[in-house]
Amino acid sequence: MIDKLNIVKQRFDEVTDLIIQPDIIADQKKYIQLNKEYKDLKALMDVRDTYIELTGNLKEAEEIIADGSDDEMVEMAKMQLEEAKEELPALEEKIRFMLVPKDPEDAKNCVVEIRAGTGGDEASIFAGDLFRMYTKYCEGRGWSTSVVDLNEGTSGGYKEIIFEVNGEDVYGVLKFEAGVHRVQRVPQTETQGRVHTSAATVMVLPEAEEFDVELDMTEVRIERTTSTGPGGQSVNTTYSAIKLHHEPTGMIVSCQDQKSSHKNLEKALKVLRSRLYDMELEKKQAADSEKRKSMVSSGDRSAKIRTYNYPQGRVTDHRIGLTLYDLGNIIDGDIQKIIDELQLVANTEKLKESNEIF
Repeated sequence: MIDKLNIVKQRFDEVTDLIIQPDIIADQKKYIQLNKEYKDLKALMDVRDTYIELTGNLKEAEEIIADGSDDEMVEMAKMQLEEAKEELPALEEKIRFMLVPKDPEDAKNCVVEIRAGTGGDEASIFAGDLFRMYTKYCEGRGWSTSVVDLNEGTSGGYKEIIFEVNGEDVYGVLKFEAGVHRVQRVPQTETQGRVHTSAATVMVLPEAEEFDVELDMTEVRIERTTSTGPGGQSVNTTYSAIKLHHEPTGMIVSCQDQKSSHKNLEKALKVLRSRLYDMELEKKQAADSEKRKSMVSSGDRSAKIRTYNYPQGRVTDHRIGLTLYDLGNIIDGDIQKIIDELQLVANTEKLKESNEIF
């Protein structure tokens, strides 16, 4: 394993030298990419230092025990040997997972789109619950969220809500949330107390940088309208709302969250770029048979991924067969334990695919 880590150390030294070169700093795209690589490699270097220290302790202890001339030193060495042997397997497992190649998209910010599915008003209310769950989770991670566009439900919640998330490794975490989420509960409007099943679809798109997607503005028709719905004095008075029509694909993106027309245009373009970038990614993933077979792939957006069962207080993630009886906390934003399990499965699959022997 140390040989593999030493190869990584060589690359870390190269990147450390590259990011201070003036020509790299001048090339913003290259500089951002190298900075991200530096950060990932630095985490591996810290673990490498621990690994070297631990294997050094183990070797030193074995030498003292083999010498056997000082009883007190031998006793201390035995303790040191036991500690090192205990810690080493877990550290080696951690290194194996850290050496799994990361998707370059994982470090990106993302755009999340939640749409009410089957279930009428109850589906809109559930879409609202999911939005609250994600914003609470993001808040706990120190990530910022910003609404791009929304269409409110008639009895609460949202028929559709689009928001962006900014922070560290956002897409790499939230991409596992893409798919159909199902809720089983007695709706507020139900008089007979019967449990209904409703659904909402979640899409998670990696946010495209300007250099990721060449957007030809001659193919984009910009429509400026007045804002609708609640929002104060600027609603229905100023032409600040933006609707983009992308002629080649037929995509329509709206944004009316900001009072400024310029800011709404900026946000709408960000969503359009992200959708176009996601289309290209989908094509790439479709060509990759291993990704298609992945249990936790976010490719199939029609797949039912999770059920929230209120009568039983149960949440089940169908991809990995994980059931937790902690619905209250989960719907309140505590989804880390589910994401951890999904990431573990994804990394284990990648580890098998890479066929690396350490």
